[in-house]
Amino acid sequence: TKRLAIDIVKQVLDSNIHSVAERNDLSDEEVESMLSAQASSILEIDLSQISRLGIDEIALIKGQGNYLAVLVDLDTHKLIELVKSRRISELRLVLEGWGSDILEQITEVSIDLWSPYKSLVEELMPNADITADRFHVMKQVNDELDAVRKIQKTAAAQLKNKSEKDRMLAGLTKSKYSLLKNEDSLNELQKEKLKSVQSVSPLLTKMHSLKEEFRAVFETAESWGDGVLELLDWMHNALSYFPKSIGTIVRWFGEIVGYFDHRTTSGTVEGINNKLKLIKRLGYGFRNFDNFRLRSLLSWHFSINSP
Repeated sequence: TKRLAIDIVKQVLDSNIHSVAERNDLSDEEVESMLSAQASSILEIDLSQISRLGIDEIALIKGQGNYLAVLVDLDTHKLIELVKSRRISELRLVLEGWGSDILEQITEVSIDLWSPYKSLVEELMPNADITADRFHVMKQVNDELDAVRKIQKTAAAQLKNKSEKDRMLAGLTKSKYSLLKNEDSLNELQKEKLKSVQSVSPLLTKMHSLKEEFRAVFETAESWGDGVLELLDWMHNALSYFPKSIGTIVRWFGEIVGYFDHRTTSGTVEGINNKLKLIKRLGYGFRNFDNFRLRSLLSWHFSINSP
């Protein structure tokens, strides 16, 4: 019955296809069929009010490079579409399916630092400002800091002087998270490890300080003008320490400083990605992308659209 099918879908949202099938003396295929049938009748996502869009991706299978594109309404904080891959050809088909009226009403799009996303937004959404997500920019800075940490640790391990070698390694070993994590979020052990790093490496001490200053630019700038000036000052001071990151910032400068207009980030998208990862872990009963897509979209839309 329809009532049973709706109840089965609700159970799947809190569990997975295989477990729900076993509990209700059904086959996986019967549960999948109910899921598809109900989704086709209730899953009509209204895009008429969307104005701010987030684009990101999630790995369908970790480590295999098979990425799904994730589309999020940044105002309602809801997933609105999963695309089978992040290939621009497939993403274009989905977006063009929304129609020009929807695409032209989008005023802002938050993306990571992947130029094909930028080109596609410029092509299809003529009225949208593009904002490069600041957390992806922060990741560039952290990656460059971590690369230097690894180089210094390798160099320390090759020192001939045993006492100096032991001193350096004591400071650098297991120091990654103390250096990369926000300093005001460190626990006591991590704070002590940070002090150990600072006692053996002036270079990492300076880079860590610059990393924290970079984060502060985005968290404390009170206006677009202040943010731009503070970022330019940081780039000048950090050029010899973070040349790769600054190269990226130069290439994406307009999109990065766009953050200071509306403080838009992909934090909402990251939160949704975390929930998608949980669904993926629970969903070993989802044997194909279509089932995973339906299960995921229903998590944000079933309760408001179901009878």
